[in-house]
Amino acid sequence: MKAGEHVSIAGRIQSSRLRATRRPGFKIFEVLVGDASGSVLAVWMNQAFMQDILRRDVHVVLFGPVEARSGLQLINPDYEIIDSSDESGEADDATTVHTGRIVPVYERAGSMTPKMQRRLVHDVLSRMPADLPDPFPEHVRRRRQLPDRGTALHEAHFPPAGTSADRLNHFRTPAQVRLIFEEFFLFQLGMTLRKRTAVRESKPRTIQIDDRIRESARAILPFRLTDGQRSALKEIVEDMQRPAPMNRLLQGDVGAGKTIVALLAALVAMENGLQVAFMAPTEILAEQHFLSLRKLLEKSRFHVEVITGGTKGVRRRDLLARLAAGDIHLTVGTHALVQGTVNFRSLGLAIIDEQHRFGVMQRATLRAKGLMPDVLVMTATPIPRTLALTVYGDLDVSVIRDMPPGRRPIRTAVKPESRREDVYEMVRTQLEEGRQVYVVYPLVEESEKVDLRAATEMADHLAQEVFPAFHVALLHGRMKQDAKDRVMRAFALGDIQVLVSTTVIEVGIDVANATVMIIEHAERFGLSQLHQLRGRVGRGAHQSHCILLYQYPLSNQGKERLKAVADTTDGFEIAERDLQLRGPGDFFGTRQSGLPTLRTGDLLRDHSLMEEARDEAAQFLSDAALAAPMVERLKAAWPSRFGLMDIG
Repeated sequence: MKAGEHVSIAGRIQSSRLRATRRPGFKIFEVLVGDASGSVLAVWMNQAFMQDILRRDVHVVLFGPVEARSGLQLINPDYEIIDSSDESGEADDATTVHTGRIVPVYERAGSMTPKMQRRLVHDVLSRMPADLPDPFPEHVRRRRQLPDRGTALHEAHFPPAGTSADRLNHFRTPAQVRLIFEEFFLFQLGMTLRKRTAVRESKPRTIQIDDRIRESARAILPFRLTDGQRSALKEIVEDMQRPAPMNRLLQGDVGAGKTIVALLAALVAMENGLQVAFMAPTEILAEQHFLSLRKLLEKSRFHVEVITGGTKGVRRRDLLARLAAGDIHLTVGTHALVQGTVNFRSLGLAIIDEQHRFGVMQRATLRAKGLMPDVLVMTATPIPRTLALTVYGDLDVSVIRDMPPGRRPIRTAVKPESRREDVYEMVRTQLEEGRQVYVVYPLVEESEKVDLRAATEMADHLAQEVFPAFHVALLHGRMKQDAKDRVMRAFALGDIQVLVSTTVIEVGIDVANATVMIIEHAERFGLSQLHQLRGRVGRGAHQSHCILLYQYPLSNQGKERLKAVADTTDGFEIAERDLQLRGPGDFFGTRQSGLPTLRTGDLLRDHSLMEEARDEAAQFLSDAALAAPMVERLKAAWPSRFGLMDIG
């Protein structure tokens, strides 16, 4: 048993106690559980009622995370009481269902205990017909030597005698692999069909490239492209010249220069008489993109405008009319661009920045507004290959791995709260040299008012007591759009030296003179989020610094996150570490991310099976006659089964 693991243990309660803490009303319940091999302490935070349930000599099974706190302890584990009677007090078939064999441990669901669930599942499996319909192709199942569906369901829940507990816990018994592979196979069938449907679609106008367009591109380029940028642009433009709509993901680390590549793709579309929609995840970032794109295109003949949720009244009606008439060539916006009132005359290219913040439904809606437009998705959060197969399985991928010349690696330091004065001294030196500084506070819904107050108080403290000789300002998501814009522009112009902000700047402001990023309560941020915030500095010629200030107590996972950010500035490596630490579900944050709803498979644990399933699905679909019946069934079940949009 090691810290950081999730374990199951069984034994009898040797002792228990409820102890008070310094915090009024907050109590901790502890039990010592053991058998002949030893004992371990289990702890429940602020759950005093447990003392009436878990008493001395009770036989229990515990499942939960292990942490190192004065020795190894289970923290808030799930529990199940094992005895010879069920929850209603009546004797049951405990020797065949609950004990004397390897038994499944289910998570509690409300008042339904794992024991109740086990009995229900056992009852359902015993009533299951012998000829259970099986959606998995028989010849694929036999070739891979997998059990039929009925056997797999029985043995996954109630393994036969002799089954390896280690293989069970790693989800690698034949029954478990069969159920996982079936799910992945059906998912990859749908993804392959979706991609093939897109390839069969035809754009009404194909893109042409000539010397005039090449010269137009050279005229707006502010610098030479890197090898990675040139390679990505070549792949994108080649896609745009094909009859089928482009569906491409452009990956690149923070500051890799994705926006200029996207702009050159936009220029190609506009030179061919088509409109471009450029979507950003936040209004601040939409404004930022608008200002930079307008500046780059100011000597061209193309009109650039911005439409967000904050665009109202006469101004909005005027912009929508000009957009529908084709007078606006490039429109920057947020999700407001997918609303029903926004119509394009000839949308030829949709560029979507930080796509994991949008659902696949919005992406489909935006495409539906044009005549089969090309779609270019950009992300500064490098997507691990495992997730790219699922979230972006219907997209081709371009990667920019190199950085523009002249960029210095950002120096990252992890500091405890007790070193705050040393940090301020370093910041003061930077400010006196004419540089600018970000101070970022976490802001989460559960404690939004408290977090906002902390950021506001910090801005006042820095302005009045720490850096009174410099202009300190506050930026947060609850400010009105025009107030945000004023602060943003003042910081970009150098009128504000210290910007205290909530995480609205995570994918936002681009100021080359900003050289210090201080992240308060760094232990509360996710790994990729820390990396994204760090990427707000290091954009100019001066050496930049990122200071991660943390407070105790610091969890093991918190330590891992901070160490990972300090160890490397490679976003691709950080993405892999983040995936390992958090798991796929939390990597993107919400169900809106485009992650499929998986019931048996795990994208991280089972990534090799996902790749094998993709190959099997492609091979299966190559025989159209054989695949046709399953394809029809899959089309009907796809949206509800995987929680994604349909497959055409």
